[in-house]
Formats: sequence, C-alpha cells, structure tokens
Amino acid sequence: MMDKHAVMICGHGSRDDFAIEEFNSLAFHLRNRLPEIEIESGFLEFATPIIRTGLEKLKAKGAKKIVCLPGMLFAAGHVKNDLPSEINNFGAENPGIEMVFGRELAIDSKLLRAAQDRIEEAERNASNSIPRKDTLLMVVGRGTNDSDANSNVSKVTRMLWEGMGFGWAEVSYSGVAFPLVNEGLERVLKLGYKRIIVFPYFLFTGILVRRIYTWADEIATANPNIEIVKASYLNDHEQLIDCFLDRIEEALNGSNNMNCLLCKYREQIIGYEHDHGAAQVGHHHHVVGIGTDGHEASDHGVHHGHHHHGHNHNHDSDHHHDHNNAHKKD
Repeated sequence: MMDKHAVMICGHGSRDDFAIEEFNSLAFHLRNRLPEIEIESGFLEFATPIIRTGLEKLKAKGAKKIVCLPGMLFAAGHVKNDLPSEINNFGAENPGIEMVFGRELAIDSKLLRAAQDRIEEAERNASNSIPRKDTLLMVVGRGTNDSDANSNVSKVTRMLWEGMGFGWAEVSYSGVAFPLVNEGLERVLKLGYKRIIVFPYFLFTGILVRRIYTWADEIATANPNIEIVKASYLNDHEQLIDCFLDRIEEALNGSNNMNCLLCKYREQIIGYEHDHGAAQVGHHHHVVGIGTDGHEASDHGVHHGHHHHGHNHNHDSDHHHDHNNAHKKD
C-alpha cells in the first residue's frame, strides 16, 4: 500500500487497435521514466480500460493524491467538460483522495521540435529533392467545435512555417472544423507549389489519421505533377514524452493552470455565445467502454449529471474545480 501521489493518464480512446497500442506504449515509457510513481492509464470512450477502472486501481493501492493528466493536445470539450466530470465524480465519492487535474499538452516548444523531426523525416524519405521555398506545409488538426482549440492548430502551423522556412503553409482538419483535408488540399493545389507535405498534428494513429492519408493519396493520384508527402504523427517521440513529464511535474507542484482567457464557457466568444456559462457535465457516457474489445458500455457507477460540487462555467463564479483541478481562474 502506498500513501504518496500517483498518476492517471487519461486517453481519448479509439476503436482502432493500433491507436490503443500506441497509447499504451506511451504509458509504458512514462512508467519507465517515473518508476517511483504508480501510473495507471485508461480511456474516456471507445476503449477499455475506462478511466474509472484506473482510478479504482490507484485507490486500491492506497493512493492519497492522484494527478489526472489529459492525454490530449488541446483543450476542447473532452478536457473542459468530460474529463473534469469523470474526475470530480470520483473525487466526490472518495473525499479522502486529493484529485489534481493536470492541463493539456497545449502549444509547447518540445512538441514543436517533435513536429519538426516528423516533418524532416518525411522530407528525407521523399522521392525528390525539392527546396522548402517550393514546398507547402499542410498541418492537419483533429477539428472540434471549440474555436480556441482549433486556433491552436493555426498557431502551431505558423510557428512551423516560419521556423522551418517553407514557402507557404495552410491548416485543415480531419472533421468538424473547416476546411476538411480534401477541401484544403484542393485549394492549395492552385498555389503552384512543387511539393505539399501533409502533417497530421495528432498524438496517435487511428481512423482519422488513416482518413487523412487516404485523402492525401487520392490527391496525389489525381495530380502526379505535384509531390504529395505524408509525414508521420507525433507518436512516442522523446520530446512528447518529456512534455508529458513536464505536465506531471506542473500538477504536482501546483503550477498547472490552463489558459482560460479564450474559453468559450468563461467568455462570450464570437459564434459560441450560447455556450457561455454552460454547466460542466460529461457528454460521452454513451460510448464509455465501447470499442476495441467489443464490450458494451455501462455506467460503471459514474454519474454524468450535476453533483454536489456544483461545478459550472458561469463567468460570475470563481470558476474552479475542487480538488485543485486545473481549469480555474487565478
């Protein structure tokens, strides 16, 4: 039995077995880097083990403080609503355990270096030698209904564009946001660049990454005079692992505040005014545990409605989560 802190890595989840394997590989690397800390991992939706299972394991091992770390690049609905709902529910049921919600990976110099490496790998493996001034970089984000999260992809793109010296760069998304990858590629073909590098700014593989590569292949087949190069996603790059370790350290030291200045739940963001002040509840319960093992979802004792902590996104409140959760106002 332990009486010190532990870490729960909270993944999105996928119906793709390879995506689950890659996420589990990340958790393996973190355990190797932090052998003194008990680490469990689980998924929000589409796969098992679910997050509740991992939390229960840490509880059974005697954890008195659990750092819950989002295994996600940016803070959209899952980080702002679904994960806090899971964590707060568990904390409310276990008042003897201190729950700390770490922040998302966000825009980080380590992740930019990892992205640079993936793009340079693609350049080295390309068939032709084409200078960057004649190359267009297409960075592909996941796409959400949160403009704050979507805009982070644009910032990453701009920093890679200027930092690596490409002739041009554009952003597209695998879903939800505009433009989609196929639409974005059709538009940039008209700019006249000799090479287009398609870089999925994703942590792991999965259905969406395969869709991105399929679109790239279709564009390449239809446009043989333009070289379409597919770069790898981040996966288990050493800099990504280092970034996760930084987030764990921040959470343990109490310096893991999220950037809430443009959160659509705190501020009236153009086009999302109806979300301002919305209650913080999960919306993922119908797909918890469904996925790669074929098991049906169940509620596993998790309550997805309001609870006595009364968390909400009302800008007039203190707007913080109990148990030192990160999404709070200074």
